[in-house]
Amino acid sequence: MPTAYCLLPIAYCLLPIAYCLLPIAYCLLPIAYCLLPIAYCLMPKTMKTLRTILLAEDNPKDVELTLEAIAEYNLANRVVVVKDGVETMEYLQYKGKYKLRKKENPAIILLDIKMPRMDGHEVLQAIRKDPALKLIPVVMLTSSREGPDLKKSYELGTNAYVVKPVDFKDFMHAIKQVGVFWALINELPPEGDM
Repeated sequence: MPTAYCLLPIAYCLLPIAYCLLPIAYCLLPIAYCLLPIAYCLMPKTMKTLRTILLAEDNPKDVELTLEAIAEYNLANRVVVVKDGVETMEYLQYKGKYKLRKKENPAIILLDIKMPRMDGHEVLQAIRKDPALKLIPVVMLTSSREGPDLKKSYELGTNAYVVKPVDFKDFMHAIKQVGVFWALINELPPEGDM
């Protein structure tokens, strides 16, 4: 115990140095964050498998901005774009033009709420009821700030609810955050469990 008391003054002397280094570390964090996708790409194939990102969005401008943001932040995941809820379910259930696609679930589904033929809530409900799909992370990526939409999304089992910012820079930043976390950092269950 006496040794610990001897080290206490040294610790107090080092504390101001640590506080000085904290802003530097904070400034380096965005750089490290941007390098994460590059480091992931350099990993041996045995350590990773990049799954598809499924983007369910009917607005061509939002599709373009989302794809641009994903590309800008070096996310190497393939992105499949579907235009409505029916096409989303066809993709997930290997139907129609997707019947011959590779047998794997996407890493994440970015799902708009207001889509034609079948809205995002109906898609989310169908996904959560299907044993083969229910573990896929679903992020509601929507312009709706309405409380009932938010509540219903969580009641149906969404993993996250992200409101599309109006400002271009904010939109790009939001997509980067969502993409890096759900497509690279988040650990998915083994493919056989999904």
